[in-house]
Amino acid sequence: MCNVHSHGFQRGMAGLTEFRGPEADNFWSWRTLMYRFVARMTPEDIGAITAQAYVEMLEGGFTRVGEFHYVHHDPAGYPYVNPAETAIHVASAVARTGIGLTLLPVFYAHGGFDGAKPNDGQRRFVTSLDEFARLMEACRKIVGSLEGANLGVAPHSLRAVTPEELARVVPLAGSGPVHIHAAEQTGEVEQCLAWSGARPVQWLLDHAAVDRRWCLVHSTHMTDEECGRLAASGAVAGLCPITEANLGDGIFPAPEYLGAAGLFGIGTDSNVSIGVADELRQLEYSQRLRDRARNVIGAIDARSTGRVLFEGAVRGGAQALGIDTLETGIAEGAAADFVSLNLGAPALAARECDALLDSLIFAGGADCIDGVWRAGRKLVSDGRHIERGEIGRAYQATLRRLLRQD
Repeated sequence: MCNVHSHGFQRGMAGLTEFRGPEADNFWSWRTLMYRFVARMTPEDIGAITAQAYVEMLEGGFTRVGEFHYVHHDPAGYPYVNPAETAIHVASAVARTGIGLTLLPVFYAHGGFDGAKPNDGQRRFVTSLDEFARLMEACRKIVGSLEGANLGVAPHSLRAVTPEELARVVPLAGSGPVHIHAAEQTGEVEQCLAWSGARPVQWLLDHAAVDRRWCLVHSTHMTDEECGRLAASGAVAGLCPITEANLGDGIFPAPEYLGAAGLFGIGTDSNVSIGVADELRQLEYSQRLRDRARNVIGAIDARSTGRVLFEGAVRGGAQALGIDTLETGIAEGAAADFVSLNLGAPALAARECDALLDSLIFAGGADCIDGVWRAGRKLVSDGRHIERGEIGRAYQATLRRLLRQD
């Protein structure tokens, strides 16, 4: 299973934004708190926190991650001598944990639509086109040193990238994947309409060569027409159900999109909670709450809901991260990335075939996953990552220092 969308460093702030101030609390207020957190981190801190996130991803059943990596500069906003200084520490987290990597360096230039000036909280993210080209070249070398890793590109969003910049950034991916945030919040949709007269997904389909290399992350707020067009493009909708619920973004229109044979993958985004079953369960349960019905996604082709969710996320996730979908699954010549279940877990007792997947997703807990292999190497045994102790201690020390009150 591929995790199509992660900001590894955000694992360190999980649970720290669950209080309400005097004003409305939504994605935009959460983002302000995230800026404060990111302003304090060193590259080493990013590496330590990201390694902890990757340990938990592997323990939760993911074998590969798409790291949507946008913290490029020092806390004052100045470039490091090596433009990929922070990416080096992401790569270190990959090497320590063994997870597969699709690195997605983020191009971020503006604070809003129509080339608005970035705000102070975005100073660690913002690059020029020339700086970003140098960053991509440095990241290509980093990826080349990691077994099985690959490189794509991530123009952050239509809020942060102008049409002209988008046209220049996408070719830097070569044949690799292209990921972009789109239509996550209603406020974003309204701002895009005011700027262009089109909705974010509509604008991308009209003005960018969106195809199977693309992953439109979130795509929460789409019309029926957009659902049909995105599905027909061959691109993947990168869904992050737990983060979308945590931020109050909204509910993805799964029946309309999947009914049009649209591809989807799942991601952990802000890493507030990490696990394959957790994301798939939240995806289905959000549909049930909206429609006041059961087995909404399973009804699309009248099969086990767990199997529809799992197989769909495997297929779409592999495509989104630039993995040949013919190499997924257990077969000769495929990557030896797989998970074994603990049949002694109460939720899996006496289950067989589809009932195993249904019970794993809808009734299971952390005790259901026994082992996880990546490229033939067993990284999780008895539900615990082989380096959990050392990586966990480094994470704890990092968080104690970052969160200490001065």
